[in-house]
Amino acid sequence: MKRALILGGTGVLGQAAARRLVAQGWSVEVTGRNSSKMPAFLTAAGARFITSDRHKPAALARAIGPGAELVIDAACYTAAHAATLLPLLADIDSTVMLSSKAVYVDEVGNHINSATAPHFPSPLTESNPTMAPGHGPYQSPEGYGSNKVAAEHVFLDSSLPVTVIRASKAHGAGAANPREWVFVKRALEGRTAVFLAHAGRGADHTTAAANTAALIETIAANPGTRILNSADPDAPTGLEIARAIATHLGHQWQEILLDDDAAPSLGDHPWNHIPPIILDTTASLALGYRPVGTYAQTVGAAIDWLTASEGNRPAADDPRFAALTDYTLEDQYLRSHPSTSPSPQGMRRRPLS
Repeated sequence: MKRALILGGTGVLGQAAARRLVAQGWSVEVTGRNSSKMPAFLTAAGARFITSDRHKPAALARAIGPGAELVIDAACYTAAHAATLLPLLADIDSTVMLSSKAVYVDEVGNHINSATAPHFPSPLTESNPTMAPGHGPYQSPEGYGSNKVAAEHVFLDSSLPVTVIRASKAHGAGAANPREWVFVKRALEGRTAVFLAHAGRGADHTTAAANTAALIETIAANPGTRILNSADPDAPTGLEIARAIATHLGHQWQEILLDDDAAPSLGDHPWNHIPPIILDTTASLALGYRPVGTYAQTVGAAIDWLTASEGNRPAADDPRFAALTDYTLEDQYLRSHPSTSPSPQGMRRRPLS
């Protein structure tokens, strides 16, 4: 039986990779510092949890043990993290480092976490310019992408069979940043209108965890030293995302598509980027990877996870969502534009569980 080890694998991408590999007959071990974060469904499926700190060399060496056919590093954020793992990869057939599209910069150096939004007029290939390698605090907006670049360089310069995956906005069960909550919450609370800035044209490429898992399985069968983008086969707009979520929840609402001169915060959402940010996945497809499905076909995993338990949802005061789920401006707009106010007839409310 082939062995796969997923370092720091209790997050959204690690969970999806473990689920797929177990289903394909792999022996899967997931490491982490807290066993309570190991999903019960993975344990029931046969995956094993190893309590281990990815960033402590001795613990990392014990977890890897005699080797594996596949190591997936879901907790590598710095060059130092990569350098700690590198000496342990000699007997590993294939290694995957999970990176991010946050490394890419536009022609003036702006990136997804910079104060000024980047301007990417065309789909991003793996050869697109990136931030310079950095070694400062990786938890900061400037440090996250630059440290990821530095870690990528350590692996790629080693000539070992390490594939770097640059994912975009991930969605799936167990997401630490469940962006779909912006629309799921509205549907659960029976909002009869959904507001979308820029008429819903904004887009920031989505990445289903299930699609990244399929790419990882393809890489395991085709080891190599490379960079691959990972994103859904479509790049849905904010309007298409709102529709997919409402459809999955059986909810109906009036779509209020705002002009570009509307108040900046009215109709804002996590994918609101003009021009759209799109990843080119040609290289992944050329390797033999086949997506599990489109955004609409895969987002159900994230929605079902969010609706299954209140504990899976962001807190009411979560700064990432508080402003995006504040209905004050929306209600003011509806009061001042009575002709656009939706009729409750035909609208369905799904109560909070």
